[in-house]
Amino acid sequence: MSLNWESTYAIAMELRRNHKDVNIEDVTLGQIYNWTLELSEFEDDPALANDDILYAIYQDWYEEHIHGRK
Repeated sequence: MSLNWESTYAIAMELRRNHKDVNIEDVTLGQIYNWTLELSEFEDDPALANDDILYAIYQDWYEEHIHGRK
């Protein structure tokens, strides 16, 4: 599976799996950016990221956290 900046939900789920012990409310957009670039499946240009994309990833992750899905 290849991830790009448009894959906000898939990225959020990978970050959630990889960072189970973090408090989502303490996660910054900078952390989301760095952690996304560290994903082995991520294959997009880092320069294309912007706050809207990073916030969309955060929102997807937060929604999953709130609804308690695994």
